Amino acid sequence: MTTDSPMQLGMVGLGRMGGNLVRRLVRDGHRCVVYDVNAEAVAALEGEGVIGASSLADLAAKLDRPRAIWLMLPAAITQATLDELVAHLDADDVVIDGGNSFYQDDIARARELTARAIQYVDCGTSGGVWGLERGYSLMIGGDAATVTRLDPLFRSISPGDDGVAPSPGRSGRPSTATSGYLHCGPNGAGHFVKMVHNGIEYGMMAAIGEGLSIIKHANAGTIDVEADAETTPMRHPDYYAYDIDLAEVAELWRHGSVISSWLMDLTADALSRSPELTEFDGCVSDSGEGRWTVQAAIEESVPAPVISAALWQRYESRERGEFTAKLLSAMRSEFGGHVEKQH
Repeated sequence: MTTDSPMQLGMVGLGRMGGNLVRRLVRDGHRCVVYDVNAEAVAALEGEGVIGASSLADLAAKLDRPRAIWLMLPAAITQATLDELVAHLDADDVVIDGGNSFYQDDIARARELTARAIQYVDCGTSGGVWGLERGYSLMIGGDAATVTRLDPLFRSISPGDDGVAPSPGRSGRPSTATSGYLHCGPNGAGHFVKMVHNGIEYGMMAAIGEGLSIIKHANAGTIDVEADAETTPMRHPDYYAYDIDLAEVAELWRHGSVISSWLMDLTADALSRSPELTEFDGCVSDSGEGRWTVQAAIEESVPAPVISAALWQRYESRERGEFTAKLLSAMRSEFGGHVEKQH
């Protein structure tokens, strides 16, 4: 459905999410001008009724004032891009950072832009590559009047009526949260909420991965293991003699299970296509939100053992614990004459 309040937006960054954000906005009647360092990404959207720009200066020139410009970039290049963009902006323009920036950076950026009479909004954006059809969950920080002014954009990007009923215990005034977007507070609050959201995601993903891995190795008792001083024997191998279809278990858990979720849906789909996941090496990246969540937990003195452990596991997957393991082998060799064994 076309929005009753169409707006114009400039989008900088047309990667996995930026391009689909534009498509969702245009589909709802908004006008978009786009820029990306990849000219092919710009050209692709121009073929869908979007105005392309060849530079940040060109983008600013093609937007009506007051401008609204959304940055959908990796956190590592957001500041440099913002610094270049600001030179082409005027008072009352708005910059929206929809990437995964560190919330403390938002506070500093907002102060700097406010001195220029330019508004800054941080918008944690969740939805991944599925957001075009499902909509994006938006966690917003910034001046209340500015956020209200941008409401038609947020309303078009968010899921809206996605068929999920409000929580039974909800009462009081209606909230945009039931539509999938929320003004969480002043600058930084949006990315703070998104930061913790991603920290939770780390923990949930780790738990699903660990649990399914335990089931996958439930046949450990049927595997011959060399009996030596360096290997702990399994006391009851007959208790671990199961060959369980992992893809079927993941599918089962999607239906009526307490742990059914979108993450489980995606996991079941991946396993149905590739039961052994041979196309992956298991080197898991982290884009910052998990470690920032743990840092916040430390500062707040809030225990967060699950999220912390999930973060350490990602480091381990990238062989960051390799030297630690070498030291363990060295110490065992020194105090006990243990010979390192390859498993």
